[in-house]
Amino acid sequence: MYYSRLKLASVLGVCLLGLLLCLPNGMRKPFPSIPWRQIHLGLDLRGGSYLLMQVDLKSLTHDRLQTLVENTRDALLKSQLGYQNINVNADKNTVSFQPRDTAEADRDVATLDKLPRVVPNEFSVKKQDDGTIALVLSADAIKARAREAVTQSIEIVRRRIDGTGAVDPEITRQGDDRIVVELPGISDPERIKALLGTTAKMTFRLVDSNPLHATYAPPGVSLVPMANPAEGGPLPVFDHVDVDGTDLTNAGAVIDQQTGEWAVSFSFDSVGTRAFSSVTQTNVGKRFAIVLDNKVIEAPVIRTPITGGNGQITGGFDAQKATDLALMLRAGALPAPLSVVEQRSIGPSLGADSIRAGILSLGVGFLLVVVFMVLFYGRFGWYADIALLANLVLMVAILSLFEATLTLPGMAGMLLTLGMAVDANILINERIREEVARGRTPLAAMQTGFERATSTIVDSNATAFLAHVMLFVFGTGPVRGFALTITIGIATTLFTTLLLSRMLMARWYARTRPASLPV
Repeated sequence: MYYSRLKLASVLGVCLLGLLLCLPNGMRKPFPSIPWRQIHLGLDLRGGSYLLMQVDLKSLTHDRLQTLVENTRDALLKSQLGYQNINVNADKNTVSFQPRDTAEADRDVATLDKLPRVVPNEFSVKKQDDGTIALVLSADAIKARAREAVTQSIEIVRRRIDGTGAVDPEITRQGDDRIVVELPGISDPERIKALLGTTAKMTFRLVDSNPLHATYAPPGVSLVPMANPAEGGPLPVFDHVDVDGTDLTNAGAVIDQQTGEWAVSFSFDSVGTRAFSSVTQTNVGKRFAIVLDNKVIEAPVIRTPITGGNGQITGGFDAQKATDLALMLRAGALPAPLSVVEQRSIGPSLGADSIRAGILSLGVGFLLVVVFMVLFYGRFGWYADIALLANLVLMVAILSLFEATLTLPGMAGMLLTLGMAVDANILINERIREEVARGRTPLAAMQTGFERATSTIVDSNATAFLAHVMLFVFGTGPVRGFALTITIGIATTLFTTLLLSRMLMARWYARTRPASLPV
């Protein structure tokens, strides 16, 4: 029960520091010269927007089949093998063709079987009964690719939203192909929807200069519409991708020095630089289309070879459109389009009502605990209440320090923590009562009561701590918010119960030296 000056100063210092860290949460505009940290309010408290988005897995499979078509053509031509009537069957997930000569069928199968696979056993190459050869995507490979695409989409969505400056967005997976996006404080998410609804898959492809193909596209050429319909009808663009947008390393919104209009500058990595340099050197005088999400942004003529790996996109952008396009290019292309399945908005008034209800429940619960402890344990009950108040302050301080997001389940976790902290104080006071009843002196009763209660308190809180850590690790959304406050509350409960309340009792005894204890 002895507290040295250093130990006394340390306990009081922690409590004062916690109080200092809590103060910014009660201020509208903390002093800008001091790096204050505050608790952020979640969607249910602050209001905002809720978006449920679905990944178009059919489009993902379609894109993979189109890639297999191109890889099949390249592999057969490099091996000097011919083919006829190559086509895609999206329902059966196959790419099939007729060999030029039936005698070459075995060589065709052996050549195509060497094609690279995105995942193990992605596809098989088979000879069909009608003499065609088919590449068949396996169902397991499609599912594996879908799971990977959703995971990749979540990361890209996070990068895009972070680039807009949104505070504490919550992005989680739901089911096999859906993503939940919660945006606290954003009541009109139209810009976010536009950013997430754009795949931002950019490719650089040569334009077919044959005028006959402007209305009828032969195999290997597609009629791609212009992003701005005022610039004309669809352009015949080769399906072969000369430079892929995935090779971009940076993009930014700039003002074109010649026209004074907004544009998007970009730069490639070493792979993209070599590809861009090669295609511009060998195709001077031809049009080179910049295709974004199957729409031609612009198709300038290659005047001179471009070897620096840098370029610029113009297309009648304003500042916002140029900034958003640059942001999407930096974040990377989505593996498949996202569509909004459900959208909800929570108004600030509803969030304010939730805050009032949460504060009211905390206040009433705290008041009832204070009254209970004072009625049953007298002076020691008051000391337990002081420790309880310090516990609440320290919880808020730690949440502020890490700029955590507080939700309604988090506030419920705070209230539950106060109840758990009271249990620890009740256990200590009851132990002290037992020792007094056995005839021990006041100091011995306090000493023995704390010693015997400490191991029980530590054991019970340790098991609860581990359980809530698992909830935080494996839980999502509201579950994690609840587990976070409980986990922090357990740590602060051990501090305030075993150190602060004990210190208050010890200092009182040292001053008064009572003949009996008020329990």
